[in-house]
Amino acid sequence: IRCSCGRGMGSTSTARYGVFGFNFGSNVGAGFDVWLSPKVGYFVSDNFLLGAVVNLGYTKSAKSEGASQSTLYGIQALSRYYVSPGEKGIDNLLKNGRFFLEANAGFAGVNVKDGPTTNGFAFGFGPGYAYFITDNVALETSVKYNGLVGGGNTTYQHSLGLTVGLQVHLPTSQAKRDVQDK
Repeated sequence: IRCSCGRGMGSTSTARYGVFGFNFGSNVGAGFDVWLSPKVGYFVSDNFLLGAVVNLGYTKSAKSEGASQSTLYGIQALSRYYVSPGEKGIDNLLKNGRFFLEANAGFAGVNVKDGPTTNGFAFGFGPGYAYFITDNVALETSVKYNGLVGGGNTTYQHSLGLTVGLQVHLPTSQAKRDVQDK
C-alpha cells in the first residue's frame, strides 16, 4: 500500500506557465504566473489509485495592449490505473516503467478578467508513463484532455495538455510503524 503525491494539471486554461508553474516576468514584456496543482492518492488495490487534485493558479500579463488577468481554481476526484508488464497484452518499454490511465472529475473555474469565464464541472482523462528512478520516486509524463462545462460567459472550455512531473510514492505501512514507534 502506498500514498502518492505529485504535481499535475487537472483543469483547463490557455495561460502559459513557466518552469514548475512559476513565471515571475524576468524577461522584457513578461507577466506573472503562479500555478500549483498537487495530487494525493491512495492505492486501494494493486495498481489502482484513488485520490484528489487541487488546482490553484493566477496569471497577470504585462501591461500592454491585450493585457489580461486570470484566476484558476478547482478540486477534483482522481483515479489512476497502472498497467503491469504483460497485462492486457501491453509490455512496458523499460524494466522500471509503467504505463497508466488517469481520470479526474470535480468542480473548477477559469476566470479571465474581460475574457472567457467558466465555473462548473471539470473533467480530464488520458494515458501516461511513469519511469521509476527508485522504488518510491518516478519521473512521469502524460497527455490529457481537460474539459470545463458550466456557467459564465463561456459554457465550455477545453484543452489538450502535456504534463511532465515527479511522483513520490510513500509506503503507508512504514509510515504507520514510524508513528506508532514515537
